[in-house]
Amino acid sequence: MRDPDHFEDAEILREKGTNRSKFFRGQIDKYTWVNYGSSFLPSELNAAYLYAQLTVADEIFNWRMDRWNEYYRLLTPLAEQGRIELPFIPKECTHNAHMFYIKTKNLEERQALIAFLKSKDILAVFHYIPLHNSPAGKHFGRFHGKDEYTTKESERLLRLPMYYGLSQEQVIYITDCVKEFYQNH
Repeated sequence: MRDPDHFEDAEILREKGTNRSKFFRGQIDKYTWVNYGSSFLPSELNAAYLYAQLTVADEIFNWRMDRWNEYYRLLTPLAEQGRIELPFIPKECTHNAHMFYIKTKNLEERQALIAFLKSKDILAVFHYIPLHNSPAGKHFGRFHGKDEYTTKESERLLRLPMYYGLSQEQVIYITDCVKEFYQNH
């Protein structure tokens, strides 16, 4: 929810710590540095990279969805056997295939799978540290209630490689290696 009491602070932050917007609105005769701020605009080089990607955004999206769907299709037998869990997308939702993850039984299994995949030259990584366990979360936040799911679920998540340029053959190789791991465990 937007809080009108913070509009001016947010505007100053966006304007690199200055009251420049007030100057452009004619509310002051000159602007100056008045508080913390930063530049959130992309550099020209970053904007050029973004523009190039935006011109082929549909192609990139379709390619990523194809790889995501291939992962899902090839790993479904392991999920049906109860060895892993696959991503759940509610029927009323869509996703952009920015990552593909699986859930292992527990932290130990995840770590063993990461090591196994690394031995096959596959970089699979865990997804995240829960905010309440992060250094900033411990410093700035607080956790209320009992942590029944957050930490446990984060310890099970494993991200498989997903990047533009990943070939269908690589997805097949990765999923074959995941299947090989579970055949031996």
